[in-house]
Amino acid sequence: MKKVLTIAGSDCSGGAGIQADLKTFSAHGVYGMSVITAVTAQNTQGVLAVQDISRDVIAKQIEAIFDDIEVDGVKVGMVSQVQTIEVIVEQLRNYAPQTIIVDPVMVSKSGYHLLNPEAEVTLIKELLPLAMLVTPNIPEAEVMTKMSISTLEQMEEASKIIYQMGAKNVLLKGGHREDAAIDILYDGQEFRYFSSARIATKNTHGTGCTLSSAITANLALGYSLNEAVSLAKEYITIAIQHSLSIGKGAGPTHHFYTLYKKAGLIE
Repeated sequence: MKKVLTIAGSDCSGGAGIQADLKTFSAHGVYGMSVITAVTAQNTQGVLAVQDISRDVIAKQIEAIFDDIEVDGVKVGMVSQVQTIEVIVEQLRNYAPQTIIVDPVMVSKSGYHLLNPEAEVTLIKELLPLAMLVTPNIPEAEVMTKMSISTLEQMEEASKIIYQMGAKNVLLKGGHREDAAIDILYDGQEFRYFSSARIATKNTHGTGCTLSSAITANLALGYSLNEAVSLAKEYITIAIQHSLSIGKGAGPTHHFYTLYKKAGLIE
């Protein structure tokens, strides 16, 4: 069994962060492991508070995994402090996993800023060059590039700018646009579009975490990057189509819909 690690923040409501990552790994048949960078108090309505984990404890979590278990892929999510990013970069350089996916979690759907300005600079300068793939959404790409993004042409331009920051590939997610949900993958030479119908639902909590984790799992399973993104896009679309109306705000996606259906647990 392939073994995949998520380095991210915890979401106590279970829809995003570490919890969404581990559910996604399980749904893809890979063994999930986690390094928790922060504990968040959040639910479907927003983020109430964040408690960052100390640099030393983050380092020890990473050491505990890599010194004992072979890691087939790493997804990095919420890393809100400079010292957090620095220790993750230090450890990843040391252990040198082949596949690193960076989901630059900067702003929550409710508008809560999860990454301070100093950390933004450190993430771009230190962490992005380690990434096989970085997966910003439009608001995150706007923060990274300092440009306004609303058209596909602007998405392509932003992808080029982010690519120049050091990531080997850029997947700019277009879910925040009003038109069809089109994601653009850029490898430094050509663009590849991944399109899906827009689903009328408010239940999209944790979609970014889930998509990047699905890509990481697919890469660990041996799929090419194009295949991994295409399959992940299909997975998240189904998860959103059958999202769960849990809580008073934006509910979570259904990470196990396909498995539950095959098992006859749902119609």
